[in-house]
Amino acid sequence: MGWLQLTHSRGRLAAAIAGVSFANVLVLVQLGIAGALNGTIAQGYDLFRADILISAPDANTMTDGGNVARQHLWQALADPDVADGAALYIGTLTWSRTSGDTALQTFGIGPDKGDFLAPNLAPHAASLMRADTAVIDRMTRRLEPGLVATLSETTPLTFEGGGRTLSVTGAFTGGVGFSADGYMLVSDQTFLSLFPRRLSGAPNHLLIRLAPGADPAQVADRLRRDLGGDLRVRSMADAIAEDQQYQGTERPTGIIFGFGVVIGVLVGIVIVYQVLSTDVADHLREYATFKAVGYPHRYFISIILEEALILATLGFVPGIAIATGLYAALNTATGLPLVMTVDTALAVLAGTMAACALSGAIATRRLAAADPADLF
Repeated sequence: MGWLQLTHSRGRLAAAIAGVSFANVLVLVQLGIAGALNGTIAQGYDLFRADILISAPDANTMTDGGNVARQHLWQALADPDVADGAALYIGTLTWSRTSGDTALQTFGIGPDKGDFLAPNLAPHAASLMRADTAVIDRMTRRLEPGLVATLSETTPLTFEGGGRTLSVTGAFTGGVGFSADGYMLVSDQTFLSLFPRRLSGAPNHLLIRLAPGADPAQVADRLRRDLGGDLRVRSMADAIAEDQQYQGTERPTGIIFGFGVVIGVLVGIVIVYQVLSTDVADHLREYATFKAVGYPHRYFISIILEEALILATLGFVPGIAIATGLYAALNTATGLPLVMTVDTALAVLAGTMAACALSGAIATRRLAAADPADLF
């Protein structure tokens, strides 16, 4: 019955499917960008290998907040379950190019701390022993692949930054973000020369690696008590989760994307409600006849819900196809890691069906308590 009523007016059906598809595209794109935000947050942490991160009390993200006194590193090393530690310095260096300025999120770490680097970074640690040497993210925006294809210690890429000439001797795969165009790794001494206002005794974070078998949660609790000063002592996994939660709920970027999802859902509900309420209005006499001969209200609800689920399914197919294409276009244009996952697609499909079902239930409210004679 629901299918016959929808296909009776093909123009209205096409408009309804287009409306639901538009709402799906809006929701999927917002979710994709929000997922890319979380992905870019995690990829910065993924460049390092540590069990515990010690940060300033106001360090809500990897790049925000104050600095940590380096003396806390020596205090942490006194714990029997702490195997090693490293100071991590973070700053943003602007590389002025003819194609435009490129913002590089720059990490500084001791070149003897290769064990704290991700597998794709660790082999470059030895080259950082030389002053003003760097390795760069090959995924940096506006960085031509040819520039990094032949990088080596004998054929470096040189550029001016921070008042110094840097020699880039290698490249790694990192990823672009919302606040920077790419990553760059240098030694701690090179970092301090690039950012002369920074002090060696005040890194952004302290990376802690534990002895085999040690429990990160227990060691973190112990260090938190021993170090004092309200320092944020967390496992790397907790640091990533807290960073993502903060940027998703406190920062304008995350709030805007969340608001976009809500708007998309509301748009879908309104469009489907308009279509279904118009359909109910066009068939009031028929519904009145059914009601007069004894059909219960749930029968009318079942018809409208059938229509709603049909619209949700038919609107989802072109919606996800368009959104997948937009993901690919945005990924190419910005380098952001937008990926259409099965979980995202299924969640949006379930949400679309729920929103359409809600619209259908609202559209039948006029039939709930009306007398059949009043409907003619």
